[in-house]
Amino acid sequence: MKKLTLTLTTILLLLGCFQRLPRVQAADEARQSTKFTQIDVPGSVFTVANGINSRGDIVGAYVDSSGRLHGFLLGKGKFTTIDPPGANLTVALHINSEGVITGLYRTSNGNIHGFLLSEGEFLTIQKPGTTFTVLDGINPRGDITGEYRDASDNVHSFLLSNGSFTPIAKPGAALTDVEGINPRGDIVGFYIDSSGNFHGLLLSDGRFTTIDVPGAAQTFGCFGINARGDIVGSTIDSSGNDHGFLLREGKFTTIDFPGAVATDLNDINPSGRIVGQYADSDGNEHGFLLSK
Repeated sequence: MKKLTLTLTTILLLLGCFQRLPRVQAADEARQSTKFTQIDVPGSVFTVANGINSRGDIVGAYVDSSGRLHGFLLGKGKFTTIDPPGANLTVALHINSEGVITGLYRTSNGNIHGFLLSEGEFLTIQKPGTTFTVLDGINPRGDITGEYRDASDNVHSFLLSNGSFTPIAKPGAALTDVEGINPRGDIVGFYIDSSGNFHGLLLSDGRFTTIDVPGAAQTFGCFGINARGDIVGSTIDSSGNDHGFLLREGKFTTIDFPGAVATDLNDINPSGRIVGQYADSDGNEHGFLLSK
């Protein structure tokens, strides 16, 4: 599944289906050219890692033992819970090199709001006239990607730059979703075509490029892009299982957490460290960090 990001329906379904997670061991580094490190917020029953910046700070979301969804920041080995005032559901999605965090939260009236967290201060950002706004990616300049729902419940993507919302829609697509943005302003995400199929996308210098991983039944999306242009995302195979992928210099590499039944990659930082989530053999979800 796509990471916790856009749809409230997805979030609510996830909240209703968690079980307590057993701890599992990270992959044996001696047998890996890279190292997988599992990320579970202490006391949680579900953890997903969504974003990582150049300093290695990680943001994501977790569900506590009472079934409530919170955001988190993992920095210098310490977990900090993220909940804007008045929130009853929070997801932290990305973090830039300045430590500014984006995400979404829900209030008691059911509305979804985007938020920025900078130096301990929360700022709510709402597309004017809407009750559902999500802030996804953020680059060092403070350019932000996101989505909102209109009065007819249609989803629209945007770039928020210098206080101005600019719509983003791939021509001919039934739906366009934007996710990560790098320092150059390159944007990744996914779109759904007129037949209902998913494809990854890259928007660079005003030009859309479709990204379809060879051999995959569908490319579920591209979720992170770093300054070098490396892209990470997820595919679905013919059996409906998720696999992560890395696209670097035109070459696709499949990445699966060892022993996992599903793996999704959500972000990549300038040094190539990757965060995501995986499902173990019992169907429980854990976050992870992949480093060299």
